Amino acid sequence: MYRKLLSFGIGISLGLASTGMQVTVALPPPEDIPEEVLRTEIILEARSPLDGQPLSAAEYAQLEAQIAKSSYPPQLSSQIQQLIFLLNIRKFFTILFPF
Repeated sequence: MYRKLLSFGIGISLGLASTGMQVTVALPPPEDIPEEVLRTEIILEARSPLDGQPLSAAEYAQLEAQIAKSSYPPQLSSQIQQLIFLLNIRKFFTILFPF
């Protein structure tokens, strides 16, 4: 068995060598910027999360602050609040009675 595998491997190696195929190492093109350099770049442009418009860094920071600073917390209707409450109770009971 070992001899058959060895002869098969040698045959494949000789076959590849005789056809002119060479084993090469794949390298990125020289104009490709390394990831380590890209990680240290400071991003100076952004897109609005609302409508996708291009923004400067200062405009993006202002928009993020406006979004985060909401005077009123989001309100849910009473039906949805009751549904969430019932789902939480159901989840609790499935822990106690897993069948």
